[in-house]
Amino acid sequence: MTEDNIQALKDDIAFMRALAQEGSSAPLLFGGVLFSAGLIFGAGAVGHWLIASGVLKVSGWAYLINWSLAGVAFGVVMSVILNRSKGRPGYSAGVNKATGVAWSGVGFAIFTLFLGLTVIGLVSGNWAAMAVIPVVIFALYGTCWFIAGALSNTGWIKGVAFASFAAAVGMAALTGNPYQMLAYAAGLILLATLPGLILMRQEPADIV
Repeated sequence: MTEDNIQALKDDIAFMRALAQEGSSAPLLFGGVLFSAGLIFGAGAVGHWLIASGVLKVSGWAYLINWSLAGVAFGVVMSVILNRSKGRPGYSAGVNKATGVAWSGVGFAIFTLFLGLTVIGLVSGNWAAMAVIPVVIFALYGTCWFIAGALSNTGWIKGVAFASFAAAVGMAALTGNPYQMLAYAAGLILLATLPGLILMRQEPADIV
């Protein structure tokens, strides 16, 4: 790593620290988004398992339709939640700006990953690469939870971060297992929906 890169990293850390100190006592306001993400994509994972297990007798295109519907549903719900949050107490606090950027970046990364692997599947006819999605998603979730925990100085959020990292490894270990998607759904509920609900309950009454 060059001296310029080291200095850039120090500047980034200083910037994040400044954001955290600016309104660091403000409540985290992204709980509703995570709560919804866990429910919607958890349902998508169950739908995936129902298709893969043969419970639903549908064509192979049903996988793509299933996850596309989940993505559209989440996009609509997220837009509503974010629009309701604008202008409310704590929305402009540094900790919410920083965590909001982190989660937004992860959202775009997941969407790009899904599109990229879909293209690979369409071009090659081999959809095996899709198995990496749960691994990457939990790793990215862990990164965002870690950032949120560090900026808000909240221990249990850091715990969720490390649990997400562990879940990523667990998903890798379940590759090829017919119950991987059910485990993925359970992980989303435990690592997105439940923490999101806790954050929602910690928000002031005029925000919820």
